[in-house]
Amino acid sequence: MTGYITSIVFGYLLGSIPFGLVITRLAGLGDIRKIGSGNIGATNVLRTGRKDLALLTLLFDLGKAALAAVLMRTVFHSEVMGFVAGFSAVIGHNFPVWLHFKGGKGVASTLGMMLVLTPITGVLTCLTWLFMAFIFHYSSLSALTALILAPVYAFVFSGQAAVICYALLGILSLWRHRANIKRLLTGQESKINFKKAK
Repeated sequence: MTGYITSIVFGYLLGSIPFGLVITRLAGLGDIRKIGSGNIGATNVLRTGRKDLALLTLLFDLGKAALAAVLMRTVFHSEVMGFVAGFSAVIGHNFPVWLHFKGGKGVASTLGMMLVLTPITGVLTCLTWLFMAFIFHYSSLSALTALILAPVYAFVFSGQAAVICYALLGILSLWRHRANIKRLLTGQESKINFKKAK
């Protein structure tokens, strides 16, 4: 029980650090929540025109869930604790206590956890996101496709714990992207403009 509680609390608190908001404020760009989609993730940071800050945000968001998963897996010598901590970090990113539980969508954090706990599944999920992004230029569509397919990849290349964890995160992603899904269906979703960002 101690392992579960520690993994949940540590994962959640680490995941709830809003790096996108912190990085853009330190760079003098103000509140990232007031531009674009209002999200605190790397895709919205990219809309500021700063590729460097978007990349930095992406790396930190990937890293926080990855770090939580690896540390708790190592401390408790348990793969399950890694999934618990990683899952909790994604929850923290989505619902950070510091921002009144209004956070991002957790895509990068989910990918970070996948890459360290189930590398093959993680790489395939990342490649799916990249393929969809460069073909269709919709971040939301790319994320949804990648995270919906992640449990399938996990079923083939990873264990039962990964399948269950990624299926739950896929459902969470669908719910968090519900407004994006509506805009996709009506043709109103904004696209990623890779050429414009500098």
